[in-house]
Amino acid sequence: MAFERHFQDGYSAFPDFCMLSSGIRLVTRKVQLIHSLNCTSSRSFMDLKTLISSLDDFASLSFAESWDNVGLLVEPSPPHTVNTLFLTNDLTEEVMEEALQKKADLILSYHPPIFRPLKHITWKTWKERLVIRALENRVGIYSPHTAYDAAPQGVNSWLAKGLGACTSRPIHPSKAPNYPTEGTHRVEFGVNHTEDLDKVMSAVKGITDVSVTSVFARSDDEEQTRISLNCTQKALLQVVAFLSQNRQLYQKTEILSLEKPLLLHTGMGRLCTLDESVSLATMVERIKRHLKLSHVRLSLGVGRTLESQVRVVALCAGSGSSVLQGAEADLYLTGEMSHHDVLDAASQGINVILCEHSNTERGFLSDLRDMLGVHLENKINIILSETDKDPLHVV
Repeated sequence: MAFERHFQDGYSAFPDFCMLSSGIRLVTRKVQLIHSLNCTSSRSFMDLKTLISSLDDFASLSFAESWDNVGLLVEPSPPHTVNTLFLTNDLTEEVMEEALQKKADLILSYHPPIFRPLKHITWKTWKERLVIRALENRVGIYSPHTAYDAAPQGVNSWLAKGLGACTSRPIHPSKAPNYPTEGTHRVEFGVNHTEDLDKVMSAVKGITDVSVTSVFARSDDEEQTRISLNCTQKALLQVVAFLSQNRQLYQKTEILSLEKPLLLHTGMGRLCTLDESVSLATMVERIKRHLKLSHVRLSLGVGRTLESQVRVVALCAGSGSSVLQGAEADLYLTGEMSHHDVLDAASQGINVILCEHSNTERGFLSDLRDMLGVHLENKINIILSETDKDPLHVV
């Protein structure tokens, strides 16, 4: 409406033009300009670096496993703006073709298409061709992988939704990305005499990466100053070397290892306790319905039947052997496990449901699209791949 008023004001500003021009031409130009403005206003872009920062705010890459290869894997030359974000579980050549047809500016591939180092960028292998096509078409590639596994709102939490009403916690909780205090160790000891205190304080403050606090205290009817210092692993060796020069001082020394605090809702896998136990047969049907699968693979634990009750489920999207190992549960749910790991679980009376690797992950992308839309304030288009699929089929 504001534009139309402005346009009409324009007519009154140029009366001779209005008289010489036909009504049809005026209406046509007006419609064209309004349409152009609407098209422009419907477009929204984000700078690539800004978008990557927002994605890290959504689920920090610091929660990814140390062996993983996450983050921005392919970056077009800057500046690069993103209008369309394309989501896929696996980036195959077929999926890449779809992304290009849909004018994607950034592909978020849950699994990293570049995992092991590439020695060449040639046309010989499909992964090298992905990189070439991405760069030639100015398309970035970003992978969150295990960062999304660990996230409170991530893949494993989505997988747990298919079980029914339950409470869940990570099987292996993540630790906070930063230490609550400086350093990796805390060294504590007491000094009795003023002259010793001055000497000790001067010495430890001279060591790099050491922070010192001191508190006056009384111990065994003896006045002393209690010293506490935080230091790095490297500085610890220097602190210990200094303290060991004074046997009496060293014998009163305590060294504590500082651990990062555990995060209660973040981490690998989920241990889920159902509000009400159900039969294994019922749980199988719930999982098939949630994952939209007609078939799953089932291993019955020793002494178990389809009527056996399930109350506790340990799950891990993808390949869950290492995460699920040792978890006490009635049922293990994952994409794939080795033959011998299935046998080990069965011997302990634990049922196992296998759904194939990416079938336990792909459905999360629909939830991810909605969550990212809110997180990014709908500033860009977010679309799901229609060709992405698990490579294995039951025939």
